[in-house]
Amino acid sequence: MTPPPEWLRPEDHVVLDRVTKSFGRVEVLKGIDIRFKRHQTAVLIGGSGAGKTTLLRLLIGLDKATSGCVWVDGEDITPLGEVAMNRVRKKFGMVFQYAALLDSLTVLDNVAFPLREHRKDMSEKQVRDKVVTMLEDLGLLNKEKYMPSELSGGQRKRVGLARALMLQPEVLVYDEPTSGLDPHTSRLVDDLIEETRDRFNVTSVVISHDMTSCFRIAHQAYLLIDGKVAAAGTPEQLASGEHEASRAFIAASGIHPASIQRIVQG
Repeated sequence: MTPPPEWLRPEDHVVLDRVTKSFGRVEVLKGIDIRFKRHQTAVLIGGSGAGKTTLLRLLIGLDKATSGCVWVDGEDITPLGEVAMNRVRKKFGMVFQYAALLDSLTVLDNVAFPLREHRKDMSEKQVRDKVVTMLEDLGLLNKEKYMPSELSGGQRKRVGLARALMLQPEVLVYDEPTSGLDPHTSRLVDDLIEETRDRFNVTSVVISHDMTSCFRIAHQAYLLIDGKVAAAGTPEQLASGEHEASRAFIAASGIHPASIQRIVQG
């Protein structure tokens, strides 16, 4: 095992160090340096083709970096084999863009799926009790018998989040969590992300193109353009700092940062 470098700090939960990723001759990620700090919310923003999805896959171990290191809790995961990677993947929970619920299963069975797959030591009663408790915690009281088609968009997001939390991950990764939602529901999802971070003491990584969401929830924001980190800092620094690329991206989104009410204080 490669010892962690001296510059890694205890608050560095996940760190990408000079990471590149190529597919054939096409370099998708080009020297990415990012620190995701423990128990904070980081938002990765950028347009289509910026490299956000590729970066997400590297984070959760579905792909390996072509070069560079991905440090998780002080361990470089890039050289790990499949057995060791499965151990690391358990530290991550994934909340998919459209919740990715199985339409043929009830809410209870959707949320119970990770426990039934990975916790063979639990009885069916223990599984059910854990699921019902989590649903209640996330405002889904008495919804366990519902089918996904009977839920609102916001409720589906909550069910997806409940499923992601079942194995008690340290890091929650959200893939475009407000995509396809109306503005009101999108802001409720922002609130949910921060409530979850605070209540379950997790590190949150949000992949998004929603600048309003970024300004409401991010402790740190990273703007990806053409496979590079074009700007990094608090949302306020991206809006008013020296990074021309970030100011242009924010202007193109049509939002007015000063009018957005922050959930977290940078």
